[in-house]
Amino acid sequence: MLAIRPWAGYELTQQATRSLRFAWPKSERLLYAEPKKLVEHGLATALQESVGQRPRTVYTITDDGRAALTAWMTTTPQPPLLEAEALLRLLFAENGTVDDLTAALDRMAADAAELYEQVVAINVGYLNGQHPFPERTHLSVLFATFQLELFDLIVKWVDFAKTEVATWPTTEGLGMTDRTEAILDNIKQRQSVLEASPAER
Repeated sequence: MLAIRPWAGYELTQQATRSLRFAWPKSERLLYAEPKKLVEHGLATALQESVGQRPRTVYTITDDGRAALTAWMTTTPQPPLLEAEALLRLLFAENGTVDDLTAALDRMAADAAELYEQVVAINVGYLNGQHPFPERTHLSVLFATFQLELFDLIVKWVDFAKTEVATWPTTEGLGMTDRTEAILDNIKQRQSVLEASPAER
């Protein structure tokens, strides 16, 4: 982000909350600490300024920082990671009830739907010239398409999962049911259960 322009610590945190959280979520405490680490490593400078009565620190990327960023762009990216507590609860659902699992899935779908609307609102604003960095619109919008497809997929998968869970008398000990075997058949054929007709699922 410092490669785009200098930022005050608060501004960096706000911008990260607006955009980076959709790909690289970090706590606010960590976001405030990171610029200081960049300064320690000579990748950024810190300049104290005053805005009215309030002091603030403005961080600017250094030449070494730009060189490090350019070098990072050529490295192999880490594999994608997905962290979803509802999925973790699904894996251990035998320790709760069908209602517990359904509630967790409902929350997952509601959160995904809310995030979908947040991304839409941010990006639709670009049509009205609200992108803070208009020269970067092509990057932001392509990034947004991934997020929107992912959130939409989560909502659709939850609908499928809830339909399955609704047929369970309990979360415990069901093992290889006819439905589970049918789903495994879809997996074997590399066919999405979301794309298959209900009769084929």
